[in-house]
Amino acid sequence: MPAKLLLFASVLFLASCQPGPGRSPQSGQTGAAPASSTTDPIPGITLPPGFSIRLYAQVPDARSLCLGEKGTLFVGNRSGDKVYAVVDRNADGVADSVYMIAEGLNTPCGVAFRDGSLYVAEISRILRFDRIEDRLGDPPMYEVVYDQLPTDGHHGWKFIAFGPDGKLYVPVGAPCNVCAEDNPVYASITRMNPDGTGFEVFASGIRNTVGFAWHPETGQLWFTDNGRDDMGDNVPADELNTAPKAGMHFGFPFCHQGDLPDPRFGRDGACSSFTPPALKLTPHGAALGMRFYTGTMFPAAYRHSIFVAEHGSWNRTTPTGYRVMEVKMENGRPTAYVPFATGWRDADGNVTGRPVDVQVAPDGALFVSDDRAGAVYRIIFTADAKK
Repeated sequence: MPAKLLLFASVLFLASCQPGPGRSPQSGQTGAAPASSTTDPIPGITLPPGFSIRLYAQVPDARSLCLGEKGTLFVGNRSGDKVYAVVDRNADGVADSVYMIAEGLNTPCGVAFRDGSLYVAEISRILRFDRIEDRLGDPPMYEVVYDQLPTDGHHGWKFIAFGPDGKLYVPVGAPCNVCAEDNPVYASITRMNPDGTGFEVFASGIRNTVGFAWHPETGQLWFTDNGRDDMGDNVPADELNTAPKAGMHFGFPFCHQGDLPDPRFGRDGACSSFTPPALKLTPHGAALGMRFYTGTMFPAAYRHSIFVAEHGSWNRTTPTGYRVMEVKMENGRPTAYVPFATGWRDADGNVTGRPVDVQVAPDGALFVSDDRAGAVYRIIFTADAKK
């Protein structure tokens, strides 16, 4: 954990709960941890004039985010086995409590909320926690919604979200850097009814998406996709794609970034046969979580822009990413890709954080999760804000 965040560390007090009969073992351990009361900006992060960033809560391995109906921020976990709930009861912009609502799960990265229930994606299962916001201190046992997803660990962690059609969208990454699998569920985005029925592949040719959202006006699905490795520092680009209908194919493993045939699989499909990206993103920047900005706190120019969390390179001679980017939109189309929050990797190559997901808060602020620092930040805009 970076030294600048050590003073924010909290103590998590635990109380045990036993699994119910007929269920898979699950520790229902919970606890509340006072979050930092500081309002100091996070040092080293650069934002446009008028914006500031502060620590909202310390959350170990903070990954995917979603909001409950009562404003609870739920946080998934990738390298650990836990799911957290973060609460700001007095609405002062700093969390009061962090609850661990489940542990002992298999890479519970994805979280989504619907009709009072929290849905959690493990590698091969979708779980549901009912009436969760009423029971943060004594969470219920989960129900298994769906348990037929592949068990592969490679690209097995998942971002999940409910679409405007009421269905739960669940990606299944390619179980490899680049490969062609016979099972059509791989390298896809699937969807199902909230009860786990009606499972189907919605879109194909998607190597590994870890973030998607629906345009607030058109209702069309947009998603990030990470390019393959081992083709060089500057290719292929990560992608921002849009799927206005079911059945579209976005090229993997045959074609990357819309116009780059794969050295091995490119002969099996011309790039013109597939849907190209709406926008090429930073090569090897690891574009993960994305959201349309639908709040009113930020200036009007940000309305319906897409914020993208770039987790950062592990496979490039000079790493890139470690930032939050803005996709500027005009008439429903991307027009520019520009830095919004930068500085988690400094000029000397020191890395203090790795953004994973973004989430628009009820008041229009922007939450950003960081799995390296174990933190959730809150970005706000005020005319006289000091960075």
